[in-house]
Amino acid sequence: MALRPSLITRGLSTGTSDTGSPAEQRDDAKKNMLKAMRPLPTQHYWNVYFDRQQKEQQKSTDGSYTATLEQLGSQIESVQDFWRYNNNTPVDQIKMRESIYLFKQGFQPVWEDRRNINGGSWTFRVPKANGPDFWMRVQLMAIGEKLQSCLDTGDQLCGVGLSVRFNSHLISIWHRDASKQKSIDAILATVLEELPAELKPKPDNFFYKKHSDHAGFKAPPAAPA
Repeated sequence: MALRPSLITRGLSTGTSDTGSPAEQRDDAKKNMLKAMRPLPTQHYWNVYFDRQQKEQQKSTDGSYTATLEQLGSQIESVQDFWRYNNNTPVDQIKMRESIYLFKQGFQPVWEDRRNINGGSWTFRVPKANGPDFWMRVQLMAIGEKLQSCLDTGDQLCGVGLSVRFNSHLISIWHRDASKQKSIDAILATVLEELPAELKPKPDNFFYKKHSDHAGFKAPPAAPA
């Protein structure tokens, strides 16, 4: 497992300087203050997964299905952790048919995961020029509990994902219970309400689908009695 990426420190002052301008001194003071702040914990723990090929899912030795996933870095437990990950993950360098996911602890971005098999997701097709901004905002809606708070009672947000296609990013929002129409409607309404006008997708650029309705879905074996 890769180590949590370190903060980019290029350009930061390595000590006090008498030659810095007042603006530079204020900037350094602000950075020092931010570094000294106590971490602001997120309500849930989050993990980042990367799928390099998005190929057909493989069957593991225990009969369950798993994607070719790699967990990146350490668990995200605070707002500072999130920004450290986000600022060091260049979305524009993710290659064709590769994917990145931000999922709650306990969930994996696999349709056949036992926590996901009854769920579904909204998918937004976003031009690549808007993809990084759209993706950042959707992630903030997730870790800030905006998406969880809009769901129907008993439903859960699983996580969010971004997949690269030829001329667009497919940004998805997964939840656990596709039978709850209130949740389905509320997720879409929340996203459209939170996005600025220049990022709002056209109606033909988003859709909802149950995981079990995907052609590649393979139901996991029944749990032992």
